[in-house]
Amino acid sequence: MTATAPAQAPAPGQKAPADERLLKTSLLRRLLGRPELGSVVGAVAVFLFFAIVADSFLRASSFGTVLYAASVIGIMAVPVALLMIGGEFDLSAGVLVTSSALVSSMFSYQMTANIWVGVLVSLLVTLAIGVFNGVMLTRTKLPSFIITLGTFLMLTGLNLGLTKLISGTVSTKSIADMEGFSSAKALFASQVTIGGVNLKVTVLWWLGLVAAATWILLRTRAGNWIFAVGGETQAARAVGVPVNKTRIGLYMGVALGAWISGQHLLFSFDVVQSGEGVGNELIYIIAAVIGGCLITGGYGSAIGSAVGAFIFGMTSKGIVYAEWDPDWFKFFLGAMLLLATLLNAWVRKRAEATR
Repeated sequence: MTATAPAQAPAPGQKAPADERLLKTSLLRRLLGRPELGSVVGAVAVFLFFAIVADSFLRASSFGTVLYAASVIGIMAVPVALLMIGGEFDLSAGVLVTSSALVSSMFSYQMTANIWVGVLVSLLVTLAIGVFNGVMLTRTKLPSFIITLGTFLMLTGLNLGLTKLISGTVSTKSIADMEGFSSAKALFASQVTIGGVNLKVTVLWWLGLVAAATWILLRTRAGNWIFAVGGETQAARAVGVPVNKTRIGLYMGVALGAWISGQHLLFSFDVVQSGEGVGNELIYIIAAVIGGCLITGGYGSAIGSAVGAFIFGMTSKGIVYAEWDPDWFKFFLGAMLLLATLLNAWVRKRAEATR
């Protein structure tokens, strides 16, 4: 049995050392410690830039369009950011959105069931795919890049092959006249008017996910587990963190986001093209990285991913409002990725230097 040596009293004339937990932290130091600081600076710069070069950018209708473009990416960027904080990737996230929509549509149409039956079946199937990714990762010990690349290829083939086999074409049949369509559309693809701005319901889903993810990261034990697993896996396991369950849960979170996005895709157009979604996984990762997430894991925030998605929305629509050639969009997106990564690295160094 060991005993802790009592703290030595200060020598006469000397002050007792202050408890570092009670020391006040300056506002600058607190700001530098936030992973989303760099993305916020970048968002302000992008906003001011397009406000100057595009006259229609500041209109209320334009703002609603920008938020919609951001929310479509942001719904997936939030769980992808949490997964990256946990030190993993999911390259199947883009096509999983399409898979979710296809399951809802084809199950409802082929079984002539209420739309909501297909929606619930889609939720179960999508979560099962997330569990598959997590279990394969934890059991095989292969890198998440390889696991999810395999899932990406399998889902891409299944989406196209099964759709052509069942529907005879590369798209699903219309389900607009089926029972439950209007109520499902109201939940996943409606719009509301707030302050003269027309907002798609995806904006509300997005903000809700950001709030929930932020609460999980900062106020729950699971949030500590996510940072610990992404920071140092072996150390986390040594102190009792359920590493495998945490990873599986993170992949289920990505699957949940894919289900929400998939239902929006379906009920916005009532048909789904089986080849959609390929390449979107990179956009989700870019939004998370621009928002301050590290490729190596253990650092980032849900709010940062939201800012990254907002930058994406401003850029994609700002180029249109500025009447530029949209072919330049990918160039600006790549430039923002590099600049945001460099800015985030500088902010982290400054934060570490002020400690």
